[in-house]
Amino acid sequence: AGLAALSHPLLYVKLLVQVGHEPLPPTVGRNVLGRKVLYLPGFFTYARHIVEVDGKKGLFRGLTPRLISSTLSTITRGSVKKAFPLEDMEHVSNKDDVKTSLRKVVKEVRDVELISMRCMVQFIGREVKYSGVFSSIGRIFKEEGILGFFVGLVPHILGDVIFLWCCNLLAHFINTYAVDDNFSQASVIRSYTKFVMGIAVSMLTYPFLLVGDLMAVNNCGLRAGLPPYAPAFTSWIHCWRYLRAQGQLFRGSSLLFRRAPVRAACFPID
Repeated sequence: AGLAALSHPLLYVKLLVQVGHEPLPPTVGRNVLGRKVLYLPGFFTYARHIVEVDGKKGLFRGLTPRLISSTLSTITRGSVKKAFPLEDMEHVSNKDDVKTSLRKVVKEVRDVELISMRCMVQFIGREVKYSGVFSSIGRIFKEEGILGFFVGLVPHILGDVIFLWCCNLLAHFINTYAVDDNFSQASVIRSYTKFVMGIAVSMLTYPFLLVGDLMAVNNCGLRAGLPPYAPAFTSWIHCWRYLRAQGQLFRGSSLLFRRAPVRAACFPID
């Protein structure tokens, strides 16, 4: 819980950047070659703006549902591991029970994550549509039906699957063919290979995370999910194609040195 609270401002700013909210104008800076370029506000400048608007507590908008989601996920993972130890999984006869439990976990955790994201992007339009967890669940069900709880889930899952597959494949290839067993530090290198590969692969799979987050708030009645921030997407593939055409598939991947797009206006979107 403590770690989630400390990291929340970072995730909050990241989400606002992902949906395209730029309340502050770019500033002129220089790149490594000494050329003048336009930089969008980094994390600290952006966070300072949120504090000026909402106070220090404003940095923790949407934290409560996120903590609930994190707690549910932790408790459920522990319960599943206790009930179905990894070494005993191959002996479980009724695997449908496991699948049913996992489906419930995904639904419960996704419900609260979705609410957390929508609470955060309300900063843009100063809305109060989503506040309490239970009232928000009722609102989503009433307005969007049961499928409303799963918007943005498909690209997230695809990104996770590709991430794990690529990490394991690359780590296996490097550890098998690139690391010599005769090297004294071979075991140490192998222990860090998957971690290093994870950092590299996470950048490649970032667009899936971005698309999933945008779909979670798109066309839900909040300003962040409507023009000028984004059109009403018909599917996550539509969202992907739109971002690709705009050259924005990696928007929000960096929060420190953010170069303004070449065609970006020098004025904030109010």
